[in-house]
Amino acid sequence: MQNTIPTQVKLLVGLVLGILGITLLIALAPFTIVEPGEASVITNLGKVDRVLDPGIHWVTPLTESVNTFDVQTQKETVNTAASSKDLQDVNASIAVTYNLNRTGLGDLYKTVGTDYASKIIDPSLQEGIKAATAKYTAEELITKRSIVTDEILTNVKLGVDERTEGDYLTITAIAIIDFKFSESFNSSIEAKVKAEQDALTAKNKLEQVKYEAAQTVASAQAQAESIRIQAAAINATGGKDYVALQWIEAWKTGGSKVPTYMMNGNEQFLMQLPN
Repeated sequence: MQNTIPTQVKLLVGLVLGILGITLLIALAPFTIVEPGEASVITNLGKVDRVLDPGIHWVTPLTESVNTFDVQTQKETVNTAASSKDLQDVNASIAVTYNLNRTGLGDLYKTVGTDYASKIIDPSLQEGIKAATAKYTAEELITKRSIVTDEILTNVKLGVDERTEGDYLTITAIAIIDFKFSESFNSSIEAKVKAEQDALTAKNKLEQVKYEAAQTVASAQAQAESIRIQAAAINATGGKDYVALQWIEAWKTGGSKVPTYMMNGNEQFLMQLPN
């Protein structure tokens, strides 16, 4: 009598085999998906074979491997100790932005690997910062910040070129996040700023005094000119007669007693009327 396998068992075995097949297919990964902003270097048995752009791509299981790189703008920040031209200690924090070049990814992976930041970017930044700060005094590092930034950028680009054999990456910008100096230097800067402020205050006070003195002189000159004009007018209109008239008017409006003076114990009128 021949044994038969129930239909349910066959279906179950088929389902299990199907799941195993799908799992094996996924595990072998005969395809890869490259996301936007990425590029993948495909190696075949350890040798660089090709570079893939964003999209879905078929790869050979077991023999080919995928190494993905970020080709969007990246940022690296370095903190380093340096010295200024006047031998001040400087702790610099500098950020660099850069892009990996797709055309050079194969050579980059072959000669440098994926740890390109620590092998190329960081040492180029360290050397570029120290070379730039050594050309400027501590105060100039603050007052000439844009010039120092350009100097560091030039140095970093040269450092990257020296450490690479091809067009692996492009330095796009440098930003000085912070310069920190010793406490003694900070104190000297504060003292200098205070001295400049005090000098400016003193200068402003001196200018105020000069202005007030000039105003006083101008006022005195104007008063003297007024007196001169009045005297000329008096002389032109009769002189003594005019003075007598003014004296009488003042007596009338100022009180009942005319001005007098003492002579030989007798009170005399102040004004002598003309003969």
